[in-house]
Amino acid sequence: MADSTFDIVSKVDHMEAENAVNQAQKEIAQRYDFKNVGASVQWSGEKLLLKASAEERVKAVLEVLEAKMIKRGITLRSLDAGEPYPSGKEYRIEVGLKNGIGSDDAKKIAKIIRDEGPKTVKSQIQGDELRVSSKSRDDLQSTMALLKGKDLDVALQFVNFR
Repeated sequence: MADSTFDIVSKVDHMEAENAVNQAQKEIAQRYDFKNVGASVQWSGEKLLLKASAEERVKAVLEVLEAKMIKRGITLRSLDAGEPYPSGKEYRIEVGLKNGIGSDDAKKIAKIIRDEGPKTVKSQIQGDELRVSSKSRDDLQSTMALLKGKDLDVALQFVNFR
């Protein structure tokens, strides 16, 4: 019998992220504490650009965006928010979306699987994802549970379970 496999990836659903940004824009437009402070959230290429007239206001815009991302099912581990910086008369924060598992994180995950996972489970790094295989589907499911219980720096999704 062939080995059962699944892939570990770290991807952000772009449509959900766009929906969260739209919801954040609506809330910012309606809230009284954001009136006349130039608060906005918008896409700037692959990143999000948050603007406001004061450092505290731009941090509040970031909090609104994070709340909307959580509601849409996007974990905050996939957000890469920078520090507020002044730009002319306003403050800005650039927020990137993390896609793919970096090689350091992939090695860390593979080491966890090798050290703490069931002995029949094997993992191999394939670009920005990991393929995990075993003869036993139960071992694969226990590996998923093991990784969900770990506090890793990346948001993990398990796909292509065969």
